[in-house]
Amino acid sequence: MRGQSVTLTTECGGIRLDKFLAGALAGMSRSAIQGLIAQGLATSGGKPLAKSAVLAPGQEVQVILPEPKELELTPEDIPLDVVYEDGDLLVVNKPKGMVVHPAPGNPSGTLVNALLHHCGKSLSGINGVLRPGIVHRIDKDTSGLLLVAKNDMAHQSLAAQIQAHTLTREYRAVAYGGFSEDSGTIDAPIGRHPNDRKKMAVLKGSPTARQAVTHFFVEERFRGFTYLRLRLETGRTHQIRVHLAYLGRPVAGDPVYGPKKVLTELHGQCLHAGLLGFRHPRTGMYLEFSKDVPEYFEKFLQKLRREAY
Repeated sequence: MRGQSVTLTTECGGIRLDKFLAGALAGMSRSAIQGLIAQGLATSGGKPLAKSAVLAPGQEVQVILPEPKELELTPEDIPLDVVYEDGDLLVVNKPKGMVVHPAPGNPSGTLVNALLHHCGKSLSGINGVLRPGIVHRIDKDTSGLLLVAKNDMAHQSLAAQIQAHTLTREYRAVAYGGFSEDSGTIDAPIGRHPNDRKKMAVLKGSPTARQAVTHFFVEERFRGFTYLRLRLETGRTHQIRVHLAYLGRPVAGDPVYGPKKVLTELHGQCLHAGLLGFRHPRTGMYLEFSKDVPEYFEKFLQKLRREAY
């Protein structure tokens, strides 16, 4: 099989090959890794390794990764809720259920497909062919405001603001349970879940975890739920969902980090990116935009308010 060959070196021994590769090849699923091993594409010293092979300290493992299948990006005439637009950037309000960029399993119907139709070739190329203009992203079932760069200058400036924690990102969420305090900060590092590559987790003391800080403010209290405003200081994958689950108060409707009995009426987590503030890359002027929670979110709040009396 033709493909890219990579050499990986174990730092400490006593770990099985499949678990080692799951940590070293973070972008691949466990099933894909097991497929590589079964095809004899993970070797050491020229000999194929079994998935249960226990690696020694400093042992080198050669892995042949298959050539990635190219996804053809097609502009699609999908309506966009454009909150702001100029020659350098856009702020769009992404609906719940829309994927941000194409990937295997979601080759079309994404925000990128819609942006290609709306902007043509006028999108930053920094994040690669599949993610033109995408400076940051939000999950498929999270609604709300998203920044899109039309050129590399804008992209670099906005990315630098995210890196410096000066870009304002505020969310609204309904969480399970109650909060005794009116506000607080969750400062807990987040990394890839050790047993489920599709999930993230709070990993204290892990060298692979990255600092994650979320500030929360209680807006309303209900019977069994709390309406929160949350401000991101950092922007890790699934950060709010993981942090609230870590407190034992996951986001209502969250099928991944919430309770096994999911609130199916919400069709995913009750989470909305409601406020976005940044300095314009060209003028330096601070701009701030907000968007009210969508209809499904407001209806859920109204239901909770009725049940509270």
